[in-house]
Amino acid sequence: MVKLLVLTEIVFTQHYGLDPREYFRDQKPRKMIEKLTTVNQAVSGLINDGDYIGVGGFGANRIPTAVLHEMVRQKKKNLGLAGHTATHDFQILVAGECVNRCDIAYVVGLEARGLSKIARQAIESGSIDITEWTNAALTWRYKAAAMGVSFLPVRCMLGTDTEKYSAAVQIECPFTGSKYLAVPALFPDVGIIHVHRADVYGNCQIDGIMVADLDLARAAHRLIITTERLVPNEYIRRDPARTVIPYYLVDAIIEVPFGSYPGNMAYEYFSDEDHLQEWLKAENDPDTLSAFLNHHIYGVKDFNGYLDTIGGLTRLQELRILENLIEK
Repeated sequence: MVKLLVLTEIVFTQHYGLDPREYFRDQKPRKMIEKLTTVNQAVSGLINDGDYIGVGGFGANRIPTAVLHEMVRQKKKNLGLAGHTATHDFQILVAGECVNRCDIAYVVGLEARGLSKIARQAIESGSIDITEWTNAALTWRYKAAAMGVSFLPVRCMLGTDTEKYSAAVQIECPFTGSKYLAVPALFPDVGIIHVHRADVYGNCQIDGIMVADLDLARAAHRLIITTERLVPNEYIRRDPARTVIPYYLVDAIIEVPFGSYPGNMAYEYFSDEDHLQEWLKAENDPDTLSAFLNHHIYGVKDFNGYLDTIGGLTRLQELRILENLIEK
């Protein structure tokens, strides 16, 4: 029997202490030390059952797939998630039964590819508690956290059902008397972001759109970075203005080539549309999905093993060529 969809008005994350800036001042060291680790160690050491997770990228673009797969392999449970245009990342975590609450703006859909059946069933059945926002509202919630304030006043959602099922509160401007919505700051326990390049200390550079990742990096209490390639610190210092995520925000750095697969990585490789369709088709039957997950996630040691299951370097090189052809 399918339960009715129930929307809540819950704030799933809270501040660490009265002043969120105190946490980052006291807990985030400024010493520039090497933070290299493995995906397995980062997930086991930095992500706990019950944590609230913020995932970088946007849609199926520049998503940290390697970390998401490892969360499923390690059977992380009762996680919260910021559904800020969460497409394949939400699909993965729902398949692994990792999530029990979600701030949603855009979930279930994989954009033009279609709807994820298991993601839709998880929402409709009520097995995941949800609070509704817009993409802009979730972005500004990250912004508030990055600024170290408890909320920001916005005008989006006013007068809509989205406002009704959000946890925003109407307030009056003390200067003009205008009506605004106060959206609460969003402080994830863990942020996970995939970048184009980084050094061993965690200084990161991103090519192309960044959306809310800069604020997510500053809002998260613990930050895991995967990168397409490691570069020397001297390379970073040549153009410091391109360092969008500084080392002192980062807790773990892992080199993961093709780490956004099957998503797109701007200027690096195109999304594997065939494989994403395989995901969607596998979801039509529980046994088929179970076999699919065993083959691609549970049955391999790590992300490199997953890449071998989809054709390895031969397929990845095809996607790299396709991305370059599209860019031209």
